[in-house]
Amino acid sequence: MKLLSVKPYFYIMIPMAAVVMIFASSTGAANISAGDAFKIIASSIPYIRELIDVSHISDSAISIILFVRLPRIILAFLVGYGLSVVGSSMQGMLKNPMADPFIIGTSSGAALGAALAIVLNLNQTFLGFGAVSGMAFLGALLSTSIVYQLARTGSRVPVTTLLLAGIATGQFFSAILSFVMVIASRDVSSIIYWTMGSFSARGWNHVLLVIIPMVLGSGLLMIHARDLNLLLIGEETAQNTGVEVEKVKIVILIVSTLMTAFAVSVSGIIGFVGLIIPHITRMVVGPDHRVLIPACGIMGGIFLVMTDTFSRTVIAPTELPVGVLTALAGAPFFIYLLRKAKKME
Repeated sequence: MKLLSVKPYFYIMIPMAAVVMIFASSTGAANISAGDAFKIIASSIPYIRELIDVSHISDSAISIILFVRLPRIILAFLVGYGLSVVGSSMQGMLKNPMADPFIIGTSSGAALGAALAIVLNLNQTFLGFGAVSGMAFLGALLSTSIVYQLARTGSRVPVTTLLLAGIATGQFFSAILSFVMVIASRDVSSIIYWTMGSFSARGWNHVLLVIIPMVLGSGLLMIHARDLNLLLIGEETAQNTGVEVEKVKIVILIVSTLMTAFAVSVSGIIGFVGLIIPHITRMVVGPDHRVLIPACGIMGGIFLVMTDTFSRTVIAPTELPVGVLTALAGAPFFIYLLRKAKKME
């Protein structure tokens, strides 16, 4: 597929993302119109602010948009972007339509790390990480490192071994997490809430923490988009066309792990985004990773912003964990994939 032939999709997706984010910023307990929300956001942009009149808008509305809703919306977009980009890359590398960012044990390690921080009542901050976020990040890196070491055979990382190591390590970390929850029953509700995923009480510091890893990580994956296309055909074919298969696998694993770890550290575990969005996007733009990766990012960002907006408004003032809604949307789609795979056998 030629890259030029799918450019119109981006002309639709990018404005759609902007519209969704403006709509989300105007939605909430405080009654702020979409027009005023747009003006407030535009007035914060250099060189444009002089053209926008916000004198009729209250200071409280401006504060709500710029310091409460907007950072949360941008963070949700970045997390959805990152998880979807990683999901599409993992599905391509593993040649497994059921692959997602958490398939190699990242989520279990992150959950255990966060649980330990909650139970130990840690409150230190380091390099912008709160204790829970930092421990979740380290837990995600630890679990993935163990999976890689278990799966590596000499200089190779066989796909099947990687998947099996991911399952085994994930179960091991989940067992430890269950033990922690049993001996620290007073913190169970906090641990469960974190594992369900949420963007509540997130601010600009969280946005600044993840924006660079997401942008750089997706850029590195884009560099290997052609290699992913060839890996879909087969590792031997890719090797014969000059692709350093094992090197590409390692790069994709490292980048995907870091992106997922950063995402999980600020949001908790939000499942199914990295599974369903690549499939839906692939139906629209095709399997070419040069187009699929950025398209997945935009679609994933839109999806998670919409889901988060719904989660904080559907039973306001109570918030639903956003991971609950993504699971409700993703589980039926997962069943659809299973039925589709069964018919193809």
